[in-house]
Amino acid sequence: MHETMKSANQVGFYSSLTVAVLTLVTFGFAIVAVPISGANCLEGCIDYPYLDTVAQFPKDYRWMPLAGLLMLAYVIWTVAIHSTALPHKKIYGQIGLVFASMAALTLVADYFVQFSVVPISLMSGETEGITLLTQYNAHGIFIALEELGYLLMSFSFLFLAPVFLGKDRLASVAGWIFLAGFVLGLVSLVAFSAFYGLDRQDRFEVVIISVDWLVLLINGGLLGAWFSRQLKTKEA
Repeated sequence: MHETMKSANQVGFYSSLTVAVLTLVTFGFAIVAVPISGANCLEGCIDYPYLDTVAQFPKDYRWMPLAGLLMLAYVIWTVAIHSTALPHKKIYGQIGLVFASMAALTLVADYFVQFSVVPISLMSGETEGITLLTQYNAHGIFIALEELGYLLMSFSFLFLAPVFLGKDRLASVAGWIFLAGFVLGLVSLVAFSAFYGLDRQDRFEVVIISVDWLVLLINGGLLGAWFSRQLKTKEA
């Protein structure tokens, strides 16, 4: 049992740092990709059918492979969190892991298709159906799947929170941050849907990604410190 917990804490420590670093780097690359369409575009915007976007490759796509790796690291992280949960709280960790896996599968598939299909199709002049797939279409499949994926991630936060609430101070802070991330994501969805209806465009997508990535960045650091402390405590 001791060796099992040690392995779980080691995986938790390294995956926490990986999540924090990948989130920070991905954030940096994503911010550089200035929107040229959608609700957040300020000037030089490209309109429907968004076929004149091949010049944006690879600048607007570099963050997607990183985001895909981040999703994989997030699943490993939640496995470690579930493994270190107290017996009566493992059910919450397991539900959180399921939602995290659903989120990761949705987002990795979304990013892989966008990176692998859209640019080469535009370069080859194979534009039929691309309008619905491209990231520049604020009403398209890419934005919708991002919204779904990061909503599923926020639901994973809801169930990961109880794993840490009631533990030591550092763990409890991480638990409250998970819970705050879920609440902010849900409130944002309700607010944007109430104000814009189905015409949310990419407004909600930007907010839910920002909220979820901030949670990953902050809690990656906090739980990295917490897992490190657990390792030192077990060795003492």
